[in-house]
Amino acid sequence: MHHLDPGAAHALLQKNPQAVLVDCRTEIEHMYVGHPIGAEHVAWQEGPDWEVDPEFVDKVKRLVKRDLSCPVLLICRSGHRSLYAGEALEAAGFSAVINVLGGFEGPLDENFHRGTLGGWRQRGLPWQQS
Repeated sequence: MHHLDPGAAHALLQKNPQAVLVDCRTEIEHMYVGHPIGAEHVAWQEGPDWEVDPEFVDKVKRLVKRDLSCPVLLICRSGHRSLYAGEALEAAGFSAVINVLGGFEGPLDENFHRGTLGGWRQRGLPWQQS
């Protein structure tokens, strides 16, 4: 698995229109916190049970039309769930999996808030909120 900071991930998406950005956060996070413009939403897990979606890999396969060489960038809140999702994709044969470091919101700051130290949104990259 490769790892890119948000700026490099955005640049890769701009240069490679075949690449797919998958937001693997929950539906609530995707809708209410916001998401990168153009990101496809495929949740790695959802509440209330927080079980991993057994269909996750198949859903991503459909997004890339079963082309397992298609670059898939994964983003979550802070870059942790996307690691697990990326490992699952690689185990299923995906060959170009990229984790977006810092995720959408970045790490917690000294006040236990996200969005101030890094992440897609803090970098000023294109995003929207539902």
